Amino acid sequence: MQLSLTVRGTGAETVSYLIAKNPTNLYERNEKGFKVRLVYPTFTNDEAEFLIYVQPDPIDLARNSAEKYDITSYINDREFAVSSIFVSAIRKALGTALNGKPDEEYTEWVDHPFVMELNFGPVATDLNDREIEDLFKPIGYKVTIESGVSTFREKSSAKFITITGEQTVQNALKHISTLIPVIDNYKHYFIDEREVEKLDRYGDDWLESHPAKLLILKRALRYQSLIVKSKFYHREQSTKGIVEQPKVRLNEQRYDAIVNYIKGLPNRETIVDLGAGEGKLSVQFGFIDGVKEILSIEPSSKSRVKAIKRFQEENDKERYIEPKSLAGSLYYFDERLQNKDIIVLCEVIEHIDEHRLPNIFKTIVNDYRPRILIVTTPNQEYNVVYEMDDEMRHDDHRFEWTRAEFREKCEQWTKDSSYQVSFQGIGEEIESYGQPTQMAIFRREEG
Repeated sequence: MQLSLTVRGTGAETVSYLIAKNPTNLYERNEKGFKVRLVYPTFTNDEAEFLIYVQPDPIDLARNSAEKYDITSYINDREFAVSSIFVSAIRKALGTALNGKPDEEYTEWVDHPFVMELNFGPVATDLNDREIEDLFKPIGYKVTIESGVSTFREKSSAKFITITGEQTVQNALKHISTLIPVIDNYKHYFIDEREVEKLDRYGDDWLESHPAKLLILKRALRYQSLIVKSKFYHREQSTKGIVEQPKVRLNEQRYDAIVNYIKGLPNRETIVDLGAGEGKLSVQFGFIDGVKEILSIEPSSKSRVKAIKRFQEENDKERYIEPKSLAGSLYYFDERLQNKDIIVLCEVIEHIDEHRLPNIFKTIVNDYRPRILIVTTPNQEYNVVYEMDDEMRHDDHRFEWTRAEFREKCEQWTKDSSYQVSFQGIGEEIESYGQPTQMAIFRREEG
């Protein structure tokens, strides 16, 4: 993964002092498991180009991670793709330029705008070309984007991006350090308050007036608890004359709705979280009064390792029942799941090929026979509220149904069975579009 920056015009050679790297020497350092190199392919009085290249060890990155048990940890794009991890690796090498503190005799060049060209890529992104252009154009760049070529799909998500304009070296590097993680939108590292500090520092002089400021905040910091700590967020609220309370994430609303429903059931001793992922919902079941057994079923070993760690971290708390993490799949009959009080499928079915669902539900209602089955899935009608066109909310979703479609499917799955089904929504309700999540509750009639 690499980035090149070219400056042209009088004083171009001073770029070497602004970044504090000698053009006659290869810069090479090991930075937290990354090998960082910087060279000058071109260096004259009128044109200077430096190229910074980062080579990680993908095996070393996975060695101390819960993901080390999953082979996909060793088959990844980290060695090749410009990403948030690339930005974190080059910050130290370019620290002099980012801080604007070269040797004293060259400080006058810190604020000097050069005719400049930056190239980086490939960067994998879910943004379209127009959205990427809207990140750079308001701060003075012309943008050229080339899409990558994929052997496995019609269109690759990888982009090669060139931006040109008149900028100081310091500002250009601040822009890149902020916007590459926004484009990439996949954080390869833990996000905490330090990311807020970096964003506030690198965003000085340009982010406050940027028309995509809120998008940048959301994709750079991801979590509402961090977003609200940024000075740019608070300025945004003050210009609107409002004080906005942090919103509860939809995922948390789903969990609350499911947990609160289960708390009101007379029979709740045994719960199965089917397709439990990293165990975020399973662990909440462990604090429900009256629960005696929780089976957290998940096929992915990577997710199960994280789930087990999450379960164990709660063991010192009172009145907690630790869930049992078990390998399992919706596709195969599992006698361990028979005759439980409750089975939960939270945001699972949309990840399954639609033609397989009838047999899966046949197994659940005829063989497992829980007293209660709870199923949640996205409401496709609500996507218009998110300003989505034809795309789905997640790349792995096989389908997303309207409320009418979901009701029809549920009625088909329970036809000629002993189950009655009712429906409710989860999340903020918008007239004509309903709520973002729809929940079906299947209740087995006794007798």
